[in-house]
Amino acid sequence: MIQLIRIIDDLPDGFDALLADAASEGVRNMALLAQGWADRDQRFDRDGEALLGALLAGELAGIGGLSVETAAAEPARRVRRFYVRPAFRRQGVARTLASALVQEALDQVDLLTCNAAASPAAAPFWEAQGFSPDTSEPWTHVLRRSLG
Repeated sequence: MIQLIRIIDDLPDGFDALLADAASEGVRNMALLAQGWADRDQRFDRDGEALLGALLAGELAGIGGLSVETAAAEPARRVRRFYVRPAFRRQGVARTLASALVQEALDQVDLLTCNAAASPAAAPFWEAQGFSPDTSEPWTHVLRRSLG
């Protein structure tokens, strides 16, 4: 069973293994998260922001954040610092984590963005979650809350 936790004060136990896995795949976003957290300049603690961890069998399997999208012309949120460890892929971790972030964002705003350039698998994953390609701004994909 996948358990989601809200990360507030400290990066969770197991983050070092997650960071090492990301680095071994050439994915920089976990190093950026660690640096932003250490510098206290990206703690996902502003109104509308969140950082969630996904635990599977008690181990940190993935992490994902939601921040204010400052580049949008309307109130928006951005999914960022999203990563699932290779050993936990294809077990619903990414989908569960993404679904929670999307729900939280669209409860607040009509527009959610993400940058799916981190890996070849990212764009198809986000498109399967309902995002559409959009390269007109500093993001690669958008999701709008449906009005009906």
